[in-house]
Amino acid sequence: MSTSLNPYLNFQGRAREALEFYASVFGGTPDVVTFSQFHMEVPAGEEENVMHGYLKTQSGFELMGADVPSTMPSSPIGGMTISLSGEGGDDDELSGYWNKLSDGADVGMPLEKAPWGAKFGQLTDKFGVPWLVNIQLDQAGG
Repeated sequence: MSTSLNPYLNFQGRAREALEFYASVFGGTPDVVTFSQFHMEVPAGEEENVMHGYLKTQSGFELMGADVPSTMPSSPIGGMTISLSGEGGDDDELSGYWNKLSDGADVGMPLEKAPWGAKFGQLTDKFGVPWLVNIQLDQAGG
């Protein structure tokens, strides 16, 4: 068994929607378990919120997420960014992810050629998750 490192994202009532959105961006099918399925006590109206969600894509990406019950402290995502990177041959794939993540996003830097010779962009998606895409262009494709 190998060890993995993957983002675990917290939401407030939007985890299912977010995981379905990420599945539309990256592929795969979210596996979602609700608080009610594990008979967990949560405030009324939050029983069908996501206790744990998991998305594994055909590319091997793994994202996890959950809804934080309203009785627990929660803060917006800060101090981290999810990075997608690749080489020039990955341009179509990575640009495709960028285009889909951009739907409803706050684009901080458009995906375009950067001073270091890569195509680079930064955005915060419609769920408040920050992303960056870096595509290292080869000299011929630069």
